[in-house]
Amino acid sequence: MNSLKRALLLAVVAIFALAIMAACGAKDTKNGSASEPIDTGLPADTISNEAFKDLFPLQYESFNATKDMSDTKYGGSVPTSKFDQSKEPLLPILFNGYGFALEYNEDRGHVYANEDIEKIARINDKSFGSCLTCKSTAVPQLLKEENMGDKYWGANFRAEVLPAAKEMGHSPIGCSDCHDPQTMELRVTRPSFAKAMESQGIDISNPTKNQMRTYVCAQCHVEYYFEPEKKEVVFPWANGFKPEEMYEYYETVAKDQGFKSDWQHNISGAPMLKAQHPEFETVSTGTHGKNGVSCADCHMPYERSDGKKKVSSHNWTSPLKNIEASCRTCHADKTAEELKNNVESIQDTHKDALDKAEEISVSSHYYVNKMITAKAPAAKIAEAQELVRKAQWFWDIIAAENSTGFHNPQGAMDSLKMSSEYSSEAIILATEELVKLGVNVDELKAEIEKATKAVLAETDNFKKKDHATNTFFPAQQPPATPAKK
Repeated sequence: MNSLKRALLLAVVAIFALAIMAACGAKDTKNGSASEPIDTGLPADTISNEAFKDLFPLQYESFNATKDMSDTKYGGSVPTSKFDQSKEPLLPILFNGYGFALEYNEDRGHVYANEDIEKIARINDKSFGSCLTCKSTAVPQLLKEENMGDKYWGANFRAEVLPAAKEMGHSPIGCSDCHDPQTMELRVTRPSFAKAMESQGIDISNPTKNQMRTYVCAQCHVEYYFEPEKKEVVFPWANGFKPEEMYEYYETVAKDQGFKSDWQHNISGAPMLKAQHPEFETVSTGTHGKNGVSCADCHMPYERSDGKKKVSSHNWTSPLKNIEASCRTCHADKTAEELKNNVESIQDTHKDALDKAEEISVSSHYYVNKMITAKAPAAKIAEAQELVRKAQWFWDIIAAENSTGFHNPQGAMDSLKMSSEYSSEAIILATEELVKLGVNVDELKAEIEKATKAVLAETDNFKKKDHATNTFFPAQQPPATPAKK
């Protein structure tokens, strides 16, 4: 290639790269808009979404569209009529002894956040303030010293925190959670995120605008636990964002703090971890995150309404519902149908692997239960319990994540593979010990199938958990430990 051709090729590549960066939002401007500064005239402590209605009608209208969201094949929030847990009927087994076995529903729009947390069965009279942290616009105000301060975290949810939030006139996950009410600059309002990023040595004090378009989402779409003493929300990120790095954190830093587990499993007696919704961690280690694509680029695409000015959609949902604006700004070489098929193909593969890992995890809990009732050596039982704990963690961190594998396809498959391997190790270990004790393994398998079918056959979601244990598989603890939201 001669020098002229080489120069032309480099120029084309450079222009293409700049176009992609512009389309995907990978800019390096500092936090804030390049347009004229905004002065809303609102008080700094504004927390009501309705206060922004007349100032930003298009954004407000799109936010309220989350009240009635059409479903996609693998989520993206569902209409009210589908608000139940029938899609995952084995969860009352995997979460037995914990609040998630009581009620674990399909996702709904953010506008329902306060309504749903107040009504869901796993939030009870013993739940504490931390449960409201990512649901209410009142939380940053409640955390101020002149209000509840650090007492917020461990205060009683129903008796203290929720009444205080209502008195302030709070709204569900809204404008002031992500924007300064006076200037509309993007901001981080949840201290747990800032502390967790600092634990990795990441300074968020002067982020780019594109980083902020992810950070505001990452305040809540993450894995977390409650610190044992204060009950403060903590993100387990000091070792990194990968499932194995977070698990190592739980085995070291969290245990040093006194956090051993979220609950003791009612079937296996294992000390368990409940994964939350780690979208930020997952996408950060996937292709889009590594290439500077922000959450807002895909989930809040720019739109025009009736020829009016371009605005960022606040109808937070699956990009597959608006492929032209969400996906084809970068992937213009593919049709909308091709992109949809590509995404769903990835999701189909992951859903299949997820279901298989789930089934073998269910069996492993029952094998350990039989080890306990057959009086296998305590050290062997503990070893098997550690395996089922790890297996369910590597399954749940993918099951609880809302992209069905798409945010990081390879990482998700690796995690599900590890889950199945740990469950298999637990079953092999249990089988070896049970055979020594003269237990009929074929009978054990038949009883596992019987218990599983009893859970599946129950039509009342609130009663499914009751069929997970029986005289052959007796409960290993009193039910049910209060759950984190």
